[in-house]
Amino acid sequence: MSIPSHVGIIMDGNGRWAKERGLPRREGHLAGIDSLESVLRRAEKLGIPCLTVYAFSTENWKRPGNEVKFLLQLFEETLMNRAEDLFRNNIKVKVIGRRDGLPHGLLRTIDRIEEKTAGNRDHILNIAFNYGGRAEIAHVVSRIIQDIEEGKEFRQIDENVIENYLYNPEFPEVELLIRTGGEKRLSNFLLWQSAYAELYFTEKYWPDFDGDELEKAIEDFKKRNRRFGGLKEKGGE
Repeated sequence: MSIPSHVGIIMDGNGRWAKERGLPRREGHLAGIDSLESVLRRAEKLGIPCLTVYAFSTENWKRPGNEVKFLLQLFEETLMNRAEDLFRNNIKVKVIGRRDGLPHGLLRTIDRIEEKTAGNRDHILNIAFNYGGRAEIAHVVSRIIQDIEEGKEFRQIDENVIENYLYNPEFPEVELLIRTGGEKRLSNFLLWQSAYAELYFTEKYWPDFDGDELEKAIEDFKKRNRRFGGLKEKGGE
């Protein structure tokens, strides 16, 4: 089996990584940035066209206010500090999720990096921020209803129609979904796009997950027989 066209990663375990070392939770989040850079470099080297990382869920607002504030600031600072490198490496950046509730400064930073990298074609980095899979599906339903009320007609509402209303209909279905931190659940991440994804769970906390660990996951993926509900691998004889 070849390299997956789209890899999704649930970056879990920052807080537990910090706690085990007697450090504040924010230190785990900071260490997680280094892991993301290592993984992104290896994804480029391996030729993975599309990578989506789960940075902040719609449920993360339930965390303590000071941690939420720190995560919002960290995301904005990371985008600003890495924008030039992402542009030079021909990586297109898209941020998917709900925009309501996000600070205006962060929204402006998101818009700037998306505009700056819009023409890049080598790789796509999707960052799921203030994202929830159920919220995305509810967004699809709401937009379809709105278009119908405004006079748009559909012969039928099928999977293709729904996919065209997703936050980012351009990217392919997830082929490999990785979760770090030892938990074995999807946590409301890319529910529609991961219908046939191969799942890879690792005990490694996210700050301990690097390019080498990504490569291990890819090698495991290559051994899988993807049948898509049938008896043979898709595209097989």
